[in-house]
Amino acid sequence: MTATTAAVATPSANPSGKRPDRGPRQRAERREAIALVIPALLPIIVFSVIPLAIGVALAFTNATLARNAQIEFIGFDNFVELAGDIAFWDSFGIGLVWATSVAVLTGVCALALASLLNSNLRFKSLTRIIVLIPWAMPPVVTGIVWRMIYDVNAGPLNAVLAWFGLGPVNWLGDFSTALPAVIVVGIWSGLPQTTVLLLAGMQSIPTELHEAAAMDGANGFRRFWHVTLPGLRSVLIAITSIDFIWNFNDFGIVYVLTEGGPGGRTMIPPLFTYLEAFRNGEIGYAAAMGDVLVVAILLILSLYIVAQFRQQKEGRS
Repeated sequence: MTATTAAVATPSANPSGKRPDRGPRQRAERREAIALVIPALLPIIVFSVIPLAIGVALAFTNATLARNAQIEFIGFDNFVELAGDIAFWDSFGIGLVWATSVAVLTGVCALALASLLNSNLRFKSLTRIIVLIPWAMPPVVTGIVWRMIYDVNAGPLNAVLAWFGLGPVNWLGDFSTALPAVIVVGIWSGLPQTTVLLLAGMQSIPTELHEAAAMDGANGFRRFWHVTLPGLRSVLIAITSIDFIWNFNDFGIVYVLTEGGPGGRTMIPPLFTYLEAFRNGEIGYAAAMGDVLVVAILLILSLYIVAQFRQQKEGRS
């Protein structure tokens, strides 16, 4: 009998197709692994999963902050009302402008700053420390400092304009300047961490690639365009996407600077939701807004994940 015939004729060791029973040692190792993972999962479940589930459930109720209010299930009434809420959808558009502008411009500025820090710059260590200062400031402190800078009467920014004979500008109180002024603060606040990540990405690019490009006669700009940028592509996309999601969900700086004014010009969706819940007391309606924001973020995140999978697939092929 040939080997092939023997292989065909030999009955399968597990004809039922069921997985073989784990031995005592494997079961013990599995229990140990689960026991080690549980302490890490508990904070996530308690502080993330459970509040998220409660928030989703509240969106289908008429919950308010009124004393002794009776919470009743009202189905999709909050979502139907939200679909026609022009003020919320206006804030949604403002939020997209805010998050996109801050994420993209922060990426561009951080790329330039990281390139500078990656060069043979004098006092490089001191410069890096100065760059990290905004990172150490809480959002509330950042907002207060920039409110002082933008102050129409005593702010240093208007004092500089006065030296050039220009009149004072109400940066945070004018419809045409409020949103750009807030975007500048968002860029300033997010610049350090983005710069640090891009600098780490630049330093991971092999120096041999730059040396080979220089030997081929490429100048500094061409080396940056053909070596540095391709090497930072995945890092830059990831950082920009994370910055977008973070800024779209965060409202601390905007709240301290303008509280959504003037006239709702800087009213981003998280701030709108916060004010609806804790100023107007409409918890159920605000929860419906939060659910819409979660879905929007998940859609954006899914687009990023799909793009990453396609990039990895192209890289393997």
